Amino acid sequence: MPPLQIKDYSWQQTESAVYLSLPLRGVRPGNADIFCTENYLKVNYPPFLFEAFLYAPIDDINSKAKIGNDAIVFTLFKKEIGMWEALSLASVDKEMMQRIREKSVLQAQAKAKELTEAKAVTKREDERYALKIMMEIEENERKKIEDLKENERQKATKELEAWKEQQKNAAVEEEKIEKELKMCQQKKQIEKEIKKSQDKKTTNHIKSMKSKNFTKGKNAKIIFSEKLKDDYVPAPRSTGNIKIQFTPRVFPTALRESQVAEEEEWLHKQAEARRIMNEDIPELHDLKEEEKNPEWLKDKGNKLFGTENYLAAINAYNLAIRLNNKIPSLYLNRAACHLKLKNLHKTIEDSSKALELLIPHVADNANARMKAHVRRGTAFCQLELYVEGLQDYEAALKIDPSNKVVRKDAEKIRNIIQGTELE
Repeated sequence: MPPLQIKDYSWQQTESAVYLSLPLRGVRPGNADIFCTENYLKVNYPPFLFEAFLYAPIDDINSKAKIGNDAIVFTLFKKEIGMWEALSLASVDKEMMQRIREKSVLQAQAKAKELTEAKAVTKREDERYALKIMMEIEENERKKIEDLKENERQKATKELEAWKEQQKNAAVEEEKIEKELKMCQQKKQIEKEIKKSQDKKTTNHIKSMKSKNFTKGKNAKIIFSEKLKDDYVPAPRSTGNIKIQFTPRVFPTALRESQVAEEEEWLHKQAEARRIMNEDIPELHDLKEEEKNPEWLKDKGNKLFGTENYLAAINAYNLAIRLNNKIPSLYLNRAACHLKLKNLHKTIEDSSKALELLIPHVADNANARMKAHVRRGTAFCQLELYVEGLQDYEAALKIDPSNKVVRKDAEKIRNIIQGTELE
């Protein structure tokens, strides 16, 4: 069934716009389909159809259509100012109508393509702008972090310089006190010698006065000579330093200073740790009997670490820790694997856990504690947390002061903190 052409429409115009009103005839507004170009207007709301081959071109972008009150009201803005003789062109044959329709469809497609391209360009510009803003935000955040690091570095440097100045002043003050003490001792020694000389002079004088058998000759000369000797006071001795070297002697540790109790507590903890076994693990059912031993798993992990298969070594240590989480060497060895793989936060966690288990501090676990501090300090330094790293290296040096490698690394970290590390 062909559509019904709408004839009972009304229209008005001004020099700049045309106002067109179409009745809906009971059709739902949502069913109306409007197609509009510069020279063609089509409204399709089945079973009705309206077509207008416009008298002159219109601005189809700014023109409007309002649907309501059983009517569609169009406001069509003219491209050229002037009055139209009619709404539609007169004497339009079917062939010309078809050409106008095809031309209008092509124009609509071209405009739709241009609009799509414009939207794509706008979207790309918005994405570039958003990316630029994100980069600026990230740059600001990075700069803020760098400023915080620089402030912390300057603060640490100032504290270190203040500490050095304090140590220097303390050394100068101690040297001054020592010098004053030496001068005081010398002064007392001189006064003592003078007093001793005076006492001797007085004693000799009394003896000479009591002597009855003396003459004015030889005895007088002897008395005069003795007086000259008594009046002579030797000059103060010159100051100097005497270097004293003591032969080193090794004394057995006194019982009151020994760590027998701590050693026994450590051995007891190690024995208890070896007896602990967590057998509530589903994977145990598929393992051999030797693979259920944490010590065997630790040795296997050590061998894998030696072949640089760090992931496999971590898996071995993980299973051993699930079986027994009280053995500090498992955490210590796993920390070494994480450090090789640059898993720095996990290295810090495992090293800290090992240090918690390495209590009490005795000679048997000194080497393990030193390794834990060095590995955690290395991880801190690779995270650019040099102050915390230096603290761990200094703790390791307290355990083993003779370790030249640790001392050299600690000095490098101190130079980095002070900003004197050579390029």
